[in-house]
Amino acid sequence: MNYDEFFDIVSNKEIRIDIKDIEKQESVGLNNEALFQLPLIALIILLLSKNRVKPRASEVGSLVGKLLEDVMLGFKGSSQLLGWSANLRIRTVTALNFLESVQLIIVDENNKKLNITKLGKKVIDKAFSYETDLSYNLALIERSYRNYCVDSKLDGEIL
Repeated sequence: MNYDEFFDIVSNKEIRIDIKDIEKQESVGLNNEALFQLPLIALIILLLSKNRVKPRASEVGSLVGKLLEDVMLGFKGSSQLLGWSANLRIRTVTALNFLESVQLIIVDENNKKLNITKLGKKVIDKAFSYETDLSYNLALIERSYRNYCVDSKLDGEIL
């Protein structure tokens, strides 16, 4: 049976699928387990690479942790520094390798900074195009990164 035959047979029979009303589910916020998920970390790395001030590849793990601490309410004032989390750093390296392998970012060989590709820019722009919790949190992370860059420049650190 091919595609056309299947739909011819199905359209001749009275087949119904009863779907009961599904109540709208409330949006669930990001929990601690979600913070260590590779897609979120990959999107954060893309976001950082899109910025005018590019992060160094060696700093991405601690930088992602610092930005998550700044933005996610559960980590503000915590005694644990997320930037030093070995689990987060391992997953950040994995996300970075993935982004490089699918050519969403390129690590500049001269200065070891991350550069976003055209395809990577399309991906992060698409994530921002939807008005969801994800786009809201990414916007907060982007603002936190800009503040971090300004603070670093004022402190005389070289980025």
